[in-house]
Amino acid sequence: MLDPSSSEEEGDEILEVERKEVAAPKSTGGARTSPGRAADGHGGGGLQPRGRGSGGGPPSSPSPSVGSDKEKEDLEKMQREEEERKKRLQLYVFVMRCIAYPFNAKQPTDMARRQQKISKQQLQTVKERFQLFLNGETQIVADEAFINAVQSYYEVFLKSDRVSRMVQSGGCSASDSREVFKKHIEKRVRSLPEIDGLSKETVLSSWIAKFDTIYRGEEDPRKHQQRITASAASELILSKDQLYEMFQQILGIKKFEHQLLYNACQLDNPDEQAAQIRRELDGRLQMADQITRGGRFPRFASREMEAMYIEELRSSVNLLMANLESMPVSKGGEFKLQKLKRGHNTSIMDMGQEDENTLSKSDVVLSFTLEVVIMEVHGLKSLAPNRIVYCTMEVEGGHKLQTDQAEASKPTWGTQGDFTTTQPLPAVKVKLFTESTGVLALEDKELGRVVLHPTPNSPKQSELHKMTVSKGCPDSDLKIKLAIRMDKPQNMKHCGYLWAIGKNVWKRWKKRFFVLVQVSQYTFAMCSYREKKAEPVELLQLDGYTVDYTDPQPGLDGGRTFFNAVKEGDTVIFASDDEQDRILWVQAMYRATGQSHKPVPPTQVQKLNSRGGTAPQLDAPISQFYADRAQKHGMDEFISANPCNFDHASLFELGWFSPGQVFVLDEYCARYGVRGCHRHLCYLSDLLERAENGAMIDPTLLHYSFAFCASHVHGNRPDGIGTVTVEEKERFEEIKERLRVLLENQITHFRYCFPFGRPEGALKATLSLLERVLMKDIVTPVPQEEVKAVIRKCLEQAALVNYQRLSEYAKLEENVGRLVTPAKKLEDTIRLAELVIEVLQQNEEHHAEAFAWWSDLMVEHAETFLCLYSADMDAALEVQPPDSWDSFPLFQLLNDFLRIDYNLCNGKFHKHLQDLYAPLVVRYVDLMESSIAQSIHRGFERESWEPVNNGSGTSEDLFWKLDALQTFIRDLHWPEEEFGKHLETRLKLMSSDMIESCVKRTRAAFEAKLQKSSRATDFRVPQSICTMFNVMVDAKAQSAKLCAMDLGQERQYHSQIDNLIEETVKEMITLLVAKFVVILESVLAKLSRYDEGTLFSSFLSFTVKAASKYVDVPKPGMDVADGYVTFVRHSQDMLREKVNEEVYIERLFDQWYTSTMNLIGTWLTDRMDLQLHVYQLKILIRVVKKKYRDFRLQGVLDSTLNSKMYETVRNRLTLEEATASVREGGMQGISMKDSDEEDNDN
Repeated sequence: MLDPSSSEEEGDEILEVERKEVAAPKSTGGARTSPGRAADGHGGGGLQPRGRGSGGGPPSSPSPSVGSDKEKEDLEKMQREEEERKKRLQLYVFVMRCIAYPFNAKQPTDMARRQQKISKQQLQTVKERFQLFLNGETQIVADEAFINAVQSYYEVFLKSDRVSRMVQSGGCSASDSREVFKKHIEKRVRSLPEIDGLSKETVLSSWIAKFDTIYRGEEDPRKHQQRITASAASELILSKDQLYEMFQQILGIKKFEHQLLYNACQLDNPDEQAAQIRRELDGRLQMADQITRGGRFPRFASREMEAMYIEELRSSVNLLMANLESMPVSKGGEFKLQKLKRGHNTSIMDMGQEDENTLSKSDVVLSFTLEVVIMEVHGLKSLAPNRIVYCTMEVEGGHKLQTDQAEASKPTWGTQGDFTTTQPLPAVKVKLFTESTGVLALEDKELGRVVLHPTPNSPKQSELHKMTVSKGCPDSDLKIKLAIRMDKPQNMKHCGYLWAIGKNVWKRWKKRFFVLVQVSQYTFAMCSYREKKAEPVELLQLDGYTVDYTDPQPGLDGGRTFFNAVKEGDTVIFASDDEQDRILWVQAMYRATGQSHKPVPPTQVQKLNSRGGTAPQLDAPISQFYADRAQKHGMDEFISANPCNFDHASLFELGWFSPGQVFVLDEYCARYGVRGCHRHLCYLSDLLERAENGAMIDPTLLHYSFAFCASHVHGNRPDGIGTVTVEEKERFEEIKERLRVLLENQITHFRYCFPFGRPEGALKATLSLLERVLMKDIVTPVPQEEVKAVIRKCLEQAALVNYQRLSEYAKLEENVGRLVTPAKKLEDTIRLAELVIEVLQQNEEHHAEAFAWWSDLMVEHAETFLCLYSADMDAALEVQPPDSWDSFPLFQLLNDFLRIDYNLCNGKFHKHLQDLYAPLVVRYVDLMESSIAQSIHRGFERESWEPVNNGSGTSEDLFWKLDALQTFIRDLHWPEEEFGKHLETRLKLMSSDMIESCVKRTRAAFEAKLQKSSRATDFRVPQSICTMFNVMVDAKAQSAKLCAMDLGQERQYHSQIDNLIEETVKEMITLLVAKFVVILESVLAKLSRYDEGTLFSSFLSFTVKAASKYVDVPKPGMDVADGYVTFVRHSQDMLREKVNEEVYIERLFDQWYTSTMNLIGTWLTDRMDLQLHVYQLKILIRVVKKKYRDFRLQGVLDSTLNSKMYETVRNRLTLEEATASVREGGMQGISMKDSDEEDNDN
């Protein structure tokens, strides 16, 4: 979900709000108070002291001098604020101690990184950046597809009011925006066509990179990364200083107050903190004993739990003791220690077993590190300047080290030697040597030595020490400058010389060297040592002793300031030589004994009694100075407060925790005994309150805490606690009911609580949590039908909520009570349908996965949602005028969505939609059929047969209407198969009928046109004849598309249409060929006048001969041949150019050639006995040769061209040509033979 601490800006806002809450807490008493909440949405808490007054605050009743209610209210307000401040300070003391010395909880190291959430300002900035991109005001290069994707994302997601609400509730992160865009573009990219060399994964990566650039704007990515790192600080393992600062902000503690408390509590002293824990645990054991004796138990679910409660208290303390005991003594130290034996005395409860737990001398062996640094020697005068000198050093009983060599004129070294010893009072020997110059000398000469006995308290700086001069050395005043640093091991808590006398140990009053040794967290010993001894002479185990200051004891000589350690049957008296040393010893032993009584130095008691303003004594330690300072500022009450006297459970008014806060609170609960169930109940209560106020809460948090509480209340002991209080049980039932109501409300408003399925997995987790909440106990699963009934009810309500909000968004309510035209109402209904589909698509895309287990309920939800829409849809359709087809886009829109949805296809709403539109579709088809039939009749009556596209105007209009009608009905995608087939069949049959009518009307017009045309060679094939052929061609092509079906009967009917078209085309070709034959007959009729034996022939021949003597007479009959050839060529070119079907042209030319050639052959056959006139011969030769050549050029096959009839004609004409060539005049160059130069006049 969302980490409230991930946004610095919002954190500051919350902090201000919470501090205002502090000024007016819920209550001043009771079990639960609210001292404030975390600045980042995290919780702080308050506590209610037992049996304590309000401290130094003003009296609760107003003084008589107060004269107005305002002053009284101000006084009460000041009193409440003072009480609140005290509670916060006291709580902060406890929290500080948990931070300073944690021994139960550990900071998590495997934290999941939470995403940075988006604030309102950031959302506005992102919107502006995307708007700039869409306006083309950025330098980002993008193609149209990417711009469209961004435009859609901007409109659907960024401008959505649901996203604005999610941002306001703190549940939207930058990752959510990116993931929604990624999901949004994946479908778009998948639908793009494939591009060679560019994979769709590459396109996706490129688009995401551009999205990131737009989202980031002009910011430097490195700064962005730094800000993310800074805002995610709560996810890191925090230092103690960071934790202190965090809780100062949470609890409103001032910096100087923190410093006072920190110093006075000695938080930088781990020994003091461990001692404080031991005292607290001892106090908790005593409290358990008091409860047992007094019978003051909390109210439990059963009486048998009272004894168990005491056992749990003791068990929890023992566990804490074990945890503390397991802590290494050298925690946080920087020195290596000898591994110590821990565990002889593991708890205070084992004090009765003293014999078994008595320490031996070998248990308290210490390990010291010594650093000896030899600087220089003074007073070396007797040696020659160039003599070599050096020093050796050793710790008695250990190895020896030597410095470098130096000249006697300058005996300086600065050499350090490191030693390790187990002797608290070691002897360090340093000797000065000079090299012997004698030949027979075996050893170097010793000039002097010094023996030192350092302690951990010895000065660390270098000092001059007088050396003991060897015999024969004339320099009697030798001094050596050196420094000895003896480091204090971590298990040595204090050391020094004390006078002591006791009953069982140290029986003589004598000054000894003492060391306070910590063997384990619960075992300390006072040990006395002699010089050069590793084991103590005597030791006193401090278990059970109480240390305190005491007055000087008469009869004891030695020592100035006294203190003692007292145990039943034994008293040991100690004395030191100064007050500061005594205070340090008492403090160290006080921490070691774990006693509840805190010793107070006599100097402080005197100061308290005298109430004087004198400064602390100069011999008091710094810790005493800090204690006095804290007391001066009124902090002593909080520092010295006994944690056992407080109700720590009232701390928990919680919010959302960062890992650092979880760590501190885990430590707090373990250390101060807050019951786990109470903690989680308070946590749940606070989270529910925030969720009810509009904040987005991760259901995983709710689930974990609820499961813990449910397990506890039903006796499953999730944390080992078997007792269940009545308060826990009652409060759990109350929270369970609140949680159930919240979850049902969230599921009802799932589109608005989890917009676009974000945060990821939240809705699924919410459904899972609801199932858990409905369980009666932790073992028996709730019946699935019961869960299903609850979710069904929620989704029914969700349908109503979603549709109401959608209607408001579409602003349909504005039309209520106003006069709205049917067209406007239909337009609004179509717009609403688009929104309805968008909602259902978003539900499927973003929420279906979460409801996968209840997919049938989501289908019911969708049907309910559509039924609500159907009421508005029906109302809009009822007011539409009759025979109006404007509503069909609405059907197409809804049906196209429903038919591809497996669950909604042919569902309740879908069937209602079909029932509503089926009569409209039938009526529409009826009217269109009638309209098309009328348009055919009127169109052919007025048809001009001008070419339009592939046919005439009427045929084009017919085919377009038929195709448009079929396309429209097909695009309806009628979902019911039977009715869809019926519509398809009807339209195919209707198309067949219409095309048949068109073909017949065209055939009739074709014949009429030919009858009216000329029969002579001046005939030219008109454009209209070609157009009619083209109508047939187009009709055949359209019938294949408009009339073809897979069913047997319709296929047969379609074949009939094809046959009709073919037969009609044949008839038209036959008619046209017949026309061409008639024209040829007219030519042959003219030639018949030259038949041999006729009067007209003789007359024409004589006339021509006579005239040719005087003028140039043209060749008779050539104009007839030329006219015919021109007619043929023009007709061929026109048909070839204008008719769109090559097959028809070839068929026509074949028939034309064959028919005319047969006609010529027949004409010649009729004149078999006659010799052709020369003019007849010339014309026929010209006609036959041109016809043959032209038809060959038009692609007529040789088999057709060289038919038997052609061969007969050719042979006859060749014979006639041979005969005519011997006559007078000859053929004048006209011959049947092929020649390139022939007929150039053509």
